[in-house]
Amino acid sequence: MLKCTLPATLLASTVLTTSAFAQEAELIIESWRNDDLAIWQDQIIPAFQAQHPDIKVKFTPSAPAEYNAVLNSKLDAGSAGDIITCRPFDASLALYDNGHLTDLSDLEGMSNFSDVAKSGWSTDDGSATYCVPMASVIHGFIYNKDAFEELGLEEPETVDEFFAVLDAIKEDGGYIPMAMGTNDQWEAATMGYNNIGPNYWKGEEGRNALIAGEQKLTDEQWIAPFRQLARWGEYLGDGFEAQTYPDSQNIFTLGRAAIYPAGSWEVSGFNNLVDFEMGAFPPPVPAEGDTCYISDHTDIGIGMNAATDNPEAAKTFLNWVASPEFATIFANALPGFFPLSSGEVTVEDPLAQEFLSWREECESTIRSTYQILSRGTPNLENDTWNASAAVIKGTETPEDAAQRLQDGLAKWYAPQQ
Repeated sequence: MLKCTLPATLLASTVLTTSAFAQEAELIIESWRNDDLAIWQDQIIPAFQAQHPDIKVKFTPSAPAEYNAVLNSKLDAGSAGDIITCRPFDASLALYDNGHLTDLSDLEGMSNFSDVAKSGWSTDDGSATYCVPMASVIHGFIYNKDAFEELGLEEPETVDEFFAVLDAIKEDGGYIPMAMGTNDQWEAATMGYNNIGPNYWKGEEGRNALIAGEQKLTDEQWIAPFRQLARWGEYLGDGFEAQTYPDSQNIFTLGRAAIYPAGSWEVSGFNNLVDFEMGAFPPPVPAEGDTCYISDHTDIGIGMNAATDNPEAAKTFLNWVASPEFATIFANALPGFFPLSSGEVTVEDPLAQEFLSWREECESTIRSTYQILSRGTPNLENDTWNASAAVIKGTETPEDAAQRLQDGLAKWYAPQQ
């Protein structure tokens, strides 16, 4: 076999040239995702440094509950890292408004993201984006494929088909039709109202109209999800009113319930717990042929500390985070957290891929209460938790719940007054 080698003098020259002109820098990443430490150390950072060996990267997470306070303290003291992992909406907007995050609107990699993807890290008028979108979570329904096969059921596509499936499971009696409780309230809104709601208010069209004051929470398209939730209670099993989020997870993973209203973040955890095959379907549409909408909610972004000593290295890293290579690594390392970039990504986990495939057939939106509308008192997000739980329990009518939310929003939000 013929073996080619570089002459020693040429090799030495190459090494000297690389060392002399390469940019040497160290980037420190601030994050709350301490569960992801091994993924960053073993997969993400090595992949980046294989292309950029002269930019060293360290991932230094804080405890999730303490992250905002710790980060703000570091930023005020001038000791924060170069790269800031960004929570969506107001927490990161405050960092930008206070001069701690750099406007990344002109970053080359930003062209890979839609306005919906960037919405979690953009100013209210959309004129500046200050974090690169990393991942979203998608809402829908996970189901026990073994149970569906046993009962001869197919994935429902319309609301009528959905309730026909629930009726069939209830009539058989072998499974609780759907595992969800109302004790913690947030699931009723996150996996209930904001899961099924976009099909009624038409995703971004309705969400933006609500922000603009052109629609009200008492309009039919905003009451309709409550009308559907009012029918859920009879399918949730005895004692659902006292059932917590972990209770619901256990009921489904132990095979006692056939359907689980879900966020895609459950995928990797459920994979390790169930002994049956799982499938997933998107929120059923009101009528056959309707456009489907999914809550494809922005969850994690990443930005640049405005005070970094290494802005060019930081931009190099952030452009890489915007690339298909990073998206593929991240999506497969954390099944159920999905890249927001427009490039095609192959996800190996079949359940996660099922969630991701809905982007091809449905329109993406984010949770209706998260951008702008929960800044005042009463807090619309928290009130939506309470109202959704009350409607499911039957202690508040859909109309009364919608009116209460509208009245609360109108107390402080000028476009709704």
